[in-house]
Amino acid sequence: MQKKQPSDAFWHSLLARPELILVPESCRDERRLHDALQLKPLRAVNPEELTAIRDEDARANYAMLLQFRDGVIKAGSLSAWYAQLFANGKINLAPLFIDIAVKEILSVVLPEDAGPFMHRAAELLYRPQRITIHEGRILSGDQEALDTEKETAGLGDLGRLLMQNKIQIAGGDAQSLKVLTAEHALTFQEQATQPGYRHTWLLDLTHEQSAQVGPANHSFEIRLARKDSGLAALSRVLELWIQHFKGTQVRITPLAKIEDPAWRWHTGLDAQSTELLNTLYQQQPLAESQLKRLITLFRLDFLEPKDCLPEMQSKPTYLGLAMNEKGLLKLKPQNLLLNLPFADLQ
Repeated sequence: MQKKQPSDAFWHSLLARPELILVPESCRDERRLHDALQLKPLRAVNPEELTAIRDEDARANYAMLLQFRDGVIKAGSLSAWYAQLFANGKINLAPLFIDIAVKEILSVVLPEDAGPFMHRAAELLYRPQRITIHEGRILSGDQEALDTEKETAGLGDLGRLLMQNKIQIAGGDAQSLKVLTAEHALTFQEQATQPGYRHTWLLDLTHEQSAQVGPANHSFEIRLARKDSGLAALSRVLELWIQHFKGTQVRITPLAKIEDPAWRWHTGLDAQSTELLNTLYQQQPLAESQLKRLITLFRLDFLEPKDCLPEMQSKPTYLGLAMNEKGLLKLKPQNLLLNLPFADLQ
């Protein structure tokens, strides 16, 4: 697990966020605190400095930032803070800061040669997604980016202004959204490292394709691996996430269905899939609406039997990923740390 405190640049980036950046209306005391934290991000802040901030929302935002900062300092690192946060079960911090922590932790978790598909898949762990089924393909797009595209027809603030005035924009329907493929890999890498990256790339979460080979009476099925598989990339990211926090090596494989009469353990990666897996485990039929929300299943295997509970050695654990009724996906990476049959659960 990472044992290094975040750099000053990390804390500076938080002060530059819309929730904390100075605006013309910022009072003198807010400006003084903001400037002081820019100069020394880890300096102690007196309660009086907070109460002096005139705007209630700004005051609350700074209080939340300082709670987050002081918690990370006390824990020793972002990874240790994150693990303790969910182990304690008392979540009293805005989800924004948790997602920021996950993003920063992933910058350490992912290897230098991770590649564009793993980097895009990693975004699922800290940015809500909107799922679209298009011509049989399951496409995952950044919720904020997609909603902005819908509001502005892909033309930013100008597009929003035109649409508010009911002026139609020819060809302006999400023009900048593209599915990430091997051919676009270099473009994605260039954009993703630039300031103001807009998260406009869609990730294909479709399962590998099957094909029948040979004449009908002697045919057999082969599986065609997808070189641009978002599911394969996501599986690898989840493996590395577990290894980072638990020091445990696992193998995660996407599944289209579960056929296991000895099914013993499952964990949903979101609220929807948890409910769905519980239904399947109890051998109850799924409603059509539930089936439509299922994105994928996974099989997780511990590579070292000693790392899991004795009763789960040589047995797989099943994972699920599903969207809600509005097509939204919020993956919860903490579920992989809390709900798997690790040996230390004994």
